[in-house]
Amino acid sequence: MMSGLESLPKASLFVVVAPSGAGKTTLVRALLRSRPTLCLSISTTTRLARPAEREGVDYYFVSRSRFEHMRDEGCFLEWAEVHGNYYGTSRAVVMAALTGGNDLLLEIDCQGAAQVRSLFQDAITIFVAPPSVDALRERLQGRAQDDPETIERRIRGAQGELARAHEADYLIINDDFDRALRELTLIVDTAALRYRLRYAQSPALAHALRLQPGSTPIPYTSAQRRRD
Repeated sequence: MMSGLESLPKASLFVVVAPSGAGKTTLVRALLRSRPTLCLSISTTTRLARPAEREGVDYYFVSRSRFEHMRDEGCFLEWAEVHGNYYGTSRAVVMAALTGGNDLLLEIDCQGAAQVRSLFQDAITIFVAPPSVDALRERLQGRAQDDPETIERRIRGAQGELARAHEADYLIINDDFDRALRELTLIVDTAALRYRLRYAQSPALAHALRLQPGSTPIPYTSAQRRRD
């Protein structure tokens, strides 16, 4: 039978949110290179792969009908429709990582972040913002991946996401890449020192020192049951 201590989170769940073009993916890739024990959850999407993207590395690319079937079967922890395409996070992958004690990072939008926070009280949300809307437009134009109409649609979507930035725990302004990466790395490293996490990771020590669990987070097992 699982004790209360065993059911507590033993790993950190990081949720990184940013408007398209804010530089989130580049930051996350640099972070993962410096922190190889941190795992990235690969999202499933219905949008077409861009030239440099690889199946199973950047996304899992599926048809709209396949995604809807997976959604209806309860395969996603969270999902959202963004700019006419579906995006979803595998529930099985997230649960396996966290219950196994592996830190996990999600790159998702504001809608998905809100869903995750409703299930995982201990999730750490980080919003990456551009220095200005004009700078964001320049970055999108510089990628040369979208037509002008699509870029303006992304700008409007970005403004809506920026209006929800206050929902995050942390805010990083990506006007200087090296500084933004240092800030993101600091958040990840500091999270490992949280009391509740240390308490759950060292049950024998916690018992020997008669440490108290503190405020009780939502156990991952409970989060899974709430979706079933």
